[in-house]
Amino acid sequence: MRENAGVTAASDDIVWDVVVVGAGPAGSSAARCAAAGGASTLLVDRATFPRYKTCGGGLLGVSRRFLPPEGVAAIEAEVGRVVFTHDGARPVEIRRDEPFLAMARRERLDAALVTAAQRAGAVFREGVAVQRVGAASADLVAVETSAGVLRARVVIGADGVGGRIARHVGVTPARVDLGLEDERERGRAPRDAVRIDWGPGAGSYGWLFPKGEVDEVGVIEARGRPDQTRAYLAAWLRETETTDAAPRHSSGHLTQWRTASSPLRRGGVLVAGDAAGLLEPWTREGISFALRSGTWAGEAAARAAAGDPAALDGYVARVEQELQPEIRTGAQLLTVFERHPRLVHAALGRSRRARRAFVEFCAGETPLSAYATRWWFRLAVSVLGRGGSATV
Repeated sequence: MRENAGVTAASDDIVWDVVVVGAGPAGSSAARCAAAGGASTLLVDRATFPRYKTCGGGLLGVSRRFLPPEGVAAIEAEVGRVVFTHDGARPVEIRRDEPFLAMARRERLDAALVTAAQRAGAVFREGVAVQRVGAASADLVAVETSAGVLRARVVIGADGVGGRIARHVGVTPARVDLGLEDERERGRAPRDAVRIDWGPGAGSYGWLFPKGEVDEVGVIEARGRPDQTRAYLAAWLRETETTDAAPRHSSGHLTQWRTASSPLRRGGVLVAGDAAGLLEPWTREGISFALRSGTWAGEAAARAAAGDPAALDGYVARVEQELQPEIRTGAQLLTVFERHPRLVHAALGRSRRARRAFVEFCAGETPLSAYATRWWFRLAVSVLGRGGSATV
């Protein structure tokens, strides 16, 4: 992909309203919304697009609502069937006539979202690595990059786990997980179902997402046991009968979720998506958080650049109000799952209420945080989550 023609990104004479670092779903959404709000906007990424990204690529219903038309067009498959196993055994199927989960390959989805940002008026520069961020003056932020120094009224960091912008803001993770994934040529897996396996490690699970001509097969668990994680991936590849399919990519990726007190802003610098630790801890679903936080950050940045002194604090308040409750609920579910994976699996098989809740969550019909107020959820968390909880 190429930057918008005729625009030089780094120059002593240029002050951007908004500079966005990282062109994943959060960054591209932020750039698109900032540009649509009238802000001069520069989007930079160290990679060259399209690029492969370790990610299951599952899209909840809430994600679809925040996708521009270009992103919707990048969806590769939709399913109305999920098959769960526990350590590869005891299958439980959840089915609905209409699809409740969509899937996309990140290299295509992310490229489509960059295109949407460019069409909204943002300038895109790829192959630009950020080296440092700091104050240029009382009202401007300086971003030192491999292409020169950028100056902006607002900077949005969407540069992922451990990115330079996230470190500048001081993002504090509650926990970091390691995900390993193989993208393989289409194998024997049914094309109409997603497979999820509750794994041998506490809180671990594996996935198989069939997407057109490829299968995305991966596992995730708490960072710190890489040999165990690799062994689980090897076993899951055998279980899904994908070991004979030709591998296209093999990669790893760190994910994190924030502590409740982790900052989202430092002066004129915001963080969004993975960089901010916005992730649902039980499923480790992050795309919906990236799309929502990126959208809100871009809108807030445009208002701030236009002179609204409350805009950036408004972004922080919205994330705390709308996304943090989902993170908190997901952490509670993760605690129960880590302690009682067999019971969670049995509940999905035997409880119509549990199956309906899972489908409604995936379809975007009910936010995860809504279940935190229901008596059966509170009872389960109180009884089964005793002795501690996943940190938030």
